[in-house]
Amino acid sequence: MAEESTATREQRVDVRKMYKLFVNGAFVRSESGRSTPLWDGRAFLANIAQASRKDLRDAVTAARAAQRRWWAQDPQLRGLMLYRLGEMLEARRSEYIALLAEGNGDDLRGAREEIDIAIDRVIWYAGCCDKYSAVLSSRNPVAGPHFNCSTPEPMGVVGILAPQAPLFLGIITSLLPPLVAGNATILLASERDPRPAIALAEAIALSDIPSGVVNILTGFRHEIAPAMAKHDGIEAIACCREDLAAWGEIERESAASIKRIRPFEFERAVDYLSDRAQSLDGIADFCEIKTIWHPVGF
Repeated sequence: MAEESTATREQRVDVRKMYKLFVNGAFVRSESGRSTPLWDGRAFLANIAQASRKDLRDAVTAARAAQRRWWAQDPQLRGLMLYRLGEMLEARRSEYIALLAEGNGDDLRGAREEIDIAIDRVIWYAGCCDKYSAVLSSRNPVAGPHFNCSTPEPMGVVGILAPQAPLFLGIITSLLPPLVAGNATILLASERDPRPAIALAEAIALSDIPSGVVNILTGFRHEIAPAMAKHDGIEAIACCREDLAAWGEIERESAASIKRIRPFEFERAVDYLSDRAQSLDGIADFCEIKTIWHPVGF
């Protein structure tokens, strides 16, 4: 009997995870019903849901409803919510390291460095939530009996085409600045390996960030990126310069809705490891500056 049990265990097939979309705080299958297998060249890794344009429209609806609630939160509370995300990432640190190493040729040292920097970066941006406005605001000198000041406000909904590498740190570096600025986001994960993006979504779902503020899609970039550019409900797109070079359509379609395009500053994966990849300028890129004029008596 023991020999039969051992043979049964040896013949057992692993239950591989089905990575779903993350829309409005829930993990959902693609409206199209499509999924594709992910391979690392040696073995099957997982099934990945392929988002459709309908899934994108659902994400935009969720993001637009959530953005007003997110921006209405006290800045200090937004910072605490992002800090809570950092706590969730720290709690699952070993899981993320194993996941990255599996997709990076079993490079445990590189995976450990990337995850540690990503967690520290979340905490850094969490601390900026109640400070960036004071730094970016200004009182402007005017020649006349007026008080003139400028303050930053969010753009609205930001579509993000995640860098192809680094897989986890690239997502964190591109996602956090729009969130700190009060925007809601729709992130399209890397086609190379979308699993870290959905693994991050699992931490977001357990944090205090309201549903719909972060939406993560997995799918083909040639399908979703042009649809992002065309959608009037998205105010800005953040992407790599290589995406702009390959998709002139992004710039053309974005012009119809006066959509802002923010190319990522860094082109090499190693640049995301630098402290220069986290900056106030990154937050300012996703702000609109509102100027107020007020008469002043003498």
